[in-house]
Amino acid sequence: MYTDYYQLTGKPFQLNPDERFFYNSKGHNRAMAYLRYGLEQRQGFIVITGGIGTGKSLLVKNLFAELDSDKVAAAHLVTTQVHAEDLIRLVSGSFGLPYEGSSKAMLLQNLEAFFRDMHEKGKRVLIVIDEAQNLPPQSIEELRMLSNFEVDGTPLVQSFLLGQVELRRVLQGAHMEQFRQRIIAGYHLRPLDAEETRKYIEHRLEKVGWNHHPDFSDGVFTEIFRYTRGIPRRINTVCDRLMVFGFLEELDRIDDADACTVIEDMQEEMGVNEQDIGDGLGVSATVPSDGDASLMDRISLLESEISMLKLAVMKDRQLLRKAVMMQLEDDVDVE
Repeated sequence: MYTDYYQLTGKPFQLNPDERFFYNSKGHNRAMAYLRYGLEQRQGFIVITGGIGTGKSLLVKNLFAELDSDKVAAAHLVTTQVHAEDLIRLVSGSFGLPYEGSSKAMLLQNLEAFFRDMHEKGKRVLIVIDEAQNLPPQSIEELRMLSNFEVDGTPLVQSFLLGQVELRRVLQGAHMEQFRQRIIAGYHLRPLDAEETRKYIEHRLEKVGWNHHPDFSDGVFTEIFRYTRGIPRRINTVCDRLMVFGFLEELDRIDDADACTVIEDMQEEMGVNEQDIGDGLGVSATVPSDGDASLMDRISLLESEISMLKLAVMKDRQLLRKAVMMQLEDDVDVE
């Protein structure tokens, strides 16, 4: 649709994770560093958490793009709430092992044989679980039991868990002490800040041959950050709609008024008003309590609020300067 009009080679703001569009923000860079560190250590668990839409699945895609299939046999599981034995079946199926009609003992026996075969071939086995917050504690404990398979003290399988904030609460449970002791690194992925939001948008556009057509005013990025709070998935949704709007209106330049129009349309569709997103600042009017959110989430929220307040102050100053200039011009005309 708009790709031909703006002479782009593809859609820059698709919602499906695509490692070609991976943006190495400060947070994503650190998360990837921990995942790579885990691979080097060849043991223990890596846990990455983050809010909805912060880019955890894209981290997984980027990680798998880096893996050497001659050295690592990897499985990627996106979980729902599955019990321990069902998880073992999922793991078995991901590695191409038979699982239907097999007892748990047979499943574990086949997995151990597979792990040992990979070890003899010089390969490591990696299990990456996305949306891991859906796993019951018993299933996570089953992953710990799989990590007990070893040869001469070398673990035969390693697991990375990525999930929403709820995963941290699950791992803090009273019966998860043994699992926590095997976590060698963990990281909480936060939303992008205002500067990173702009660079993220430009990065994705440049990946599809964007040559500043359309051009964007500085205010566009301000409005997008204000509304999305730096959450990549929300940024993609807004930007895609904004590009469609630019195409329909045949715009060569998109300004903050256009962004506001698109955002207002989206809010009306979702039944959201300015009060719902924090009196126009894009911040939730009620800060989550200790029982509703982790400390990391509340810190992230406050950081986003500070950034957006700064942007609001800057915008007010710009409007004030314009008002002063207009008043001066009127005074001159009167004289």
